[in-house]
Amino acid sequence: MQGGKSRRSGIRIMGQLIGLVKPLLPVMLLAIVLGTVGYLCAIFLTILAGYGLMHILLEPVMEALGLSLASLGAGAFLQMETQTLFIALIVMAVMRGILHYGEQYCNHFIAFKLLAIIRHKVFAALRKLCPAKLEGRDKGNLISIITSDIELLEVFYAHTISPIAIAVLTSLVMILFIGQISPAAAILALAGYLAVGAVIPLFFGKRGAYKGMEFRNGFGDLNSFILDSLRGLDETIQYCQGEKRTKEMAERSDRLGGVQKGLNRLEASQRSVTNLVILLFSFAMLFLMITLRQTGSVDLTGMLVGTIAMMGSFGPVTALASLSNNLNQTLASGERVLAILEEEPKVEEVSGAESVSFADAEADNIDFAYEEEQILKDYSVRIPKGKVIGIHGASGSGKSTLLKLLMRFWDVQGGRLLISGRDVRGINTSDLREMESYVTQETVLFHDSIANNIAIGKPGAAREEIMEAAKKASIHDFIMSLPKGYDTEVGELGDTLSGGEKQRIGISRAFLHDAPFILLDEPTSNLDSLNEGIILKSLKEGKGDKTVLLVSHRKSTMNLADVVYEMDNGRIS
Repeated sequence: MQGGKSRRSGIRIMGQLIGLVKPLLPVMLLAIVLGTVGYLCAIFLTILAGYGLMHILLEPVMEALGLSLASLGAGAFLQMETQTLFIALIVMAVMRGILHYGEQYCNHFIAFKLLAIIRHKVFAALRKLCPAKLEGRDKGNLISIITSDIELLEVFYAHTISPIAIAVLTSLVMILFIGQISPAAAILALAGYLAVGAVIPLFFGKRGAYKGMEFRNGFGDLNSFILDSLRGLDETIQYCQGEKRTKEMAERSDRLGGVQKGLNRLEASQRSVTNLVILLFSFAMLFLMITLRQTGSVDLTGMLVGTIAMMGSFGPVTALASLSNNLNQTLASGERVLAILEEEPKVEEVSGAESVSFADAEADNIDFAYEEEQILKDYSVRIPKGKVIGIHGASGSGKSTLLKLLMRFWDVQGGRLLISGRDVRGINTSDLREMESYVTQETVLFHDSIANNIAIGKPGAAREEIMEAAKKASIHDFIMSLPKGYDTEVGELGDTLSGGEKQRIGISRAFLHDAPFILLDEPTSNLDSLNEGIILKSLKEGKGDKTVLLVSHRKSTMNLADVVYEMDNGRIS
């Protein structure tokens, strides 16, 4: 998810987005056929109307002179009976409406199906990227990609792919049709279609590509700022930062509005140039046809039909020109979505390996660094089965990092991390997650009931199992004191609960997961001494034959451990 200018061309982005249409290709082809035939109905509706008007105006004159329309070189359509002509006009008008509806239905069916598919792909990509690639990343920008950026792709799938194909096919048919009247007229028509449908959109699209990406990135940054402001509302009020925060929000909104105005000016310029070019080519065709009529190269019918056909057939290519006005933002959104889908995870998941059961764990001379910051260096520790191993040390000494490496959120850069004698990099990811329960320092709660938040540890768990896990974490009595008990909603990010209550719900999840290897990262950091003692007692009684790796900066928490190791700057003692 890069800032600034798009990393790839608009054509390449469109090509990659079109590649996602493959499962719905038959529906897309149907939309193209319906759209092409529909536009041809609209164009020939105008041509037939011109025929009819000429028929009505010329027939009395020709009768008075004792001549026939055929003597003027009038074609079969011009000699058509008025009643038949009107029936043909009505049929084409009705067909135009039906075909246009069918095309739009197919396009929107494709668009909304693909948006659902893309969202699934993005969520799958994010799951593979986390936590290593997502830790510390701008959450507001991620939300913007998942919501508004993907939503903007609806414009591309519903109003861009098939209109391009429709414009090409319709223009080809009209060039062939006009070419039967005059090759010179066909060349002029081709030049007009290319100018309006390709040259102008590409020219303005190139000018607006940077601004489109700037707007999408700015929109994501504004989302992040608002999200941060809402989360820190209490602190903002407490330290009287409301005015400053509001001013910054207004400044960011103004900057984004300025970029939007630039895009709007570009859109207005393009629309004006497009209309001017259409008028120029229409008059050019009129003058060409008059000249060809005077030289005898075309008859009266050809002059009329060629002019009307040219003037009435810019619809499909005009639609392309209009689409390119919004295409800058759409392609910028496509770039941001594709960047997520293509981003490589730092840790590849493992599947298909031989299953393993937990026996013990060991860190064998491991090294690990975040970028340039060395966290663990030549670190070794053995964690025997059934024991509680405590690791004590100051904040930043590498305790939490060890747990994340055991969960294989990252891979070690030197040495080996073993479970049951096997390197964790060769253990199925699903097996690794199944044999480990991990309680983090900050328990994340979802906007759901307490029961459902605990049940994350074991999807489909019965209420009795959930309650038993809560009892082991010493939070059952508190939950039962709430008006709705286990069905109480915890609010967004669990903001209706204290830090200690959230931490105990996290421990409840670990008990419910019932894994043989429990990783506890500062499990009592948000608890007072009394509740810490209750939790430690519950852990000791509830662990059974499980293996526990307990890390904490509190010496009192280490009372639970059978063996305690001191960690200092990534080394054990």
